[in-house]
Amino acid sequence: MSKMKTKKAAVKRIKVTGSGKLRRRKVGLAHLQTKRSTSTQMRNNDGAVKVADCNKKVMKRLLGI
Repeated sequence: MSKMKTKKAAVKRIKVTGSGKLRRRKVGLAHLQTKRSTSTQMRNNDGAVKVADCNKKVMKRLLGI
């Protein structure tokens, strides 16, 4: 039986850290930032968060891990 292909869209959006954790980018940070306050912009500046535990199994299957 052949190996399942990885979903390329997931590979572009989800990164695996050195310790095996999954990182993703927050939504809604691409544009329209001028109308938000400076404190909100600074809080969202990094944009990277860990994938929730309930979604890890699905994400790993998409990545082929």
